[in-house]
Order: sequence, then C-alpha cells, then structure tokens
Amino acid sequence: MDVEVGDRLKALDLSALPGGDTGAGGESDYVFVDFERTVPVVVLALLYALVVVAVARWRGLRAIVGLGLAFTVLFGFMFPALLEGGPPLWIGLVGCCLIMLVVLYFAHGFSLRTTTALLGTLIGLALTAVLALWGTDAAYLTGLGDEYSYVLATVAPEARLSGIVLCGLLVAGLGVLNDVTITQASAIWELQAANPAVSKRELFASGMRIGRDHIASTVYTIAFAYAGAALPVLMVVSLYDRSLWDTLMSGELVEEIVRILVGSIGLVLAIPITTGIAVAVAKSVAAPVSQAPASKVDA
Repeated sequence: MDVEVGDRLKALDLSALPGGDTGAGGESDYVFVDFERTVPVVVLALLYALVVVAVARWRGLRAIVGLGLAFTVLFGFMFPALLEGGPPLWIGLVGCCLIMLVVLYFAHGFSLRTTTALLGTLIGLALTAVLALWGTDAAYLTGLGDEYSYVLATVAPEARLSGIVLCGLLVAGLGVLNDVTITQASAIWELQAANPAVSKRELFASGMRIGRDHIASTVYTIAFAYAGAALPVLMVVSLYDRSLWDTLMSGELVEEIVRILVGSIGLVLAIPITTGIAVAVAKSVAAPVSQAPASKVDA
C-alpha cells in the first residue's frame, strides 16, 4: 500500500542505535515497520459492541464480557500450557470446558435450558476430541503448514506442533457447537411452551426439523469461513502444476480440510444429542405443571 502524507506509521529510528546515521538533510533515518491501526480497530470494536447491546440488550453485553473471559482462559491457561509442552488433548478439553462454563452461563444465565445446551456441547466436544485425535494422527498433521509454525518451533522447542493442531481443532469447533446447542435447546423449550400437550416423539421431530435446517446452513458456513481465512494459501497452491486432488491433500491445505470435517461431524452429532436431552428435560419439568390442578396453574 502507498504511504501518504497524514498516515500514522510505526517506524524504527536507526539513529538511536550505535553508529546510527542521519539523512542528507540532517533528519534521522527511519525504517518503516507497520501502519498504526489502533483508531479504526477501536472504532469497529465499539461499533460492534454498540450493535450487539442495542439488539441483544443485557444478554449481548454479558456475551461480550463472556468472550473477554474466554480469551483470558486462552491466553492465561491454554497458550502457556501448550508452550511448555503440556498434553495438548487434555489442555484443549479442560480449556474448552472452562470456556463453555463461563460463556454459556454468563451470557444465558443459570437455567435448565442453559445446562441442557452445556451438556450437548460437552458431549459434542468429546466426540470432536476423539475424531481430532484420530484425524491428526491418521492424516499426518505435523503442524508445519505455515511459516508461523516454524517460528514457533524455533522460539518454543518444547511445544508439540502436531498437538497444537489437535488443540486447535477443538477450539475451532467450540464456537459452532455452542451456537447449535443453545439454539436447539431454546427451540425445544419454545415448542414445549407453545404446545404443552405435545408428545416427546412429536417434540423431538419438530426440534430435529429445525436442527436439519441449522445443519444445512452451518456446514457450508464453516467451509466458507475457513476458505476465506485461508484464501491466500488457496490462491498460491492453485498455481502449482498438479491435480486438484493432490492440491487438496497437500500439507498446506489438508489441515484446514481435516478441521472442517472434524468440526462438521461434531456439529451434526451434537444436534440430535442436544435435542434429545432438551426434550427429556423440558417434558420432565413440564409434566408436574400440566398435571397440577387448574388453580395452581393459574397461580
């Protein structure tokens, strides 16, 4: 990008170093480092927070705070533990469980509905962990797919790069699992409230109709999200003189493909599991109310 007058930059002042030189006009020699981006990023962050709070109100505010706490878990626990060479599978599972406990209850409050979503998320996370453990080993995911992996291997030799890939698969699937489980739990509760006389079988069938629509939309959402994030890599790899299959199975892309597949399988399995748990809990809670005398119900 062209640098114009008025742009805010980060620069290195070489004259401050021993033996530093100055330019022809007596001014210090500077080396361009990067652009200063604080203002636009802060403006976008504030706009995001304003929109979320305006639409979702206090729940949106709690969700933003919960997101901040989730990043505290990432930077305060998971990253240091991985850099010290800890077991990636258990670090990922413990860290993701902590994040879900914080995010779900903080954003949605303490309720049976939230607990149902949490149970569905944890089961889906366990299934994702099993698939990720097998996938990273069977697909030979070494964790050396980009330049930052080589830097990490140099500055933190204790870190297990293939294990970091495994942990990354769990974290990547976490947000999608949370999305579908809380949606399914809420849908079952609303369907039960709208028709208290509905049977468990009918309630489950109605919930799964919603879940199938969610699956259809979320699966390609995951693929497009990863494709957009890896667009430069996709463009570079597409220039290689080899078949499409060899390109997809290359070290640069196979990690993203396995991440998409593992996350999608965990997502799909979490929907019927969460729906079944939600139906059982919603009907067991509603049963005493529906069988109570009319005076108590009105009260």
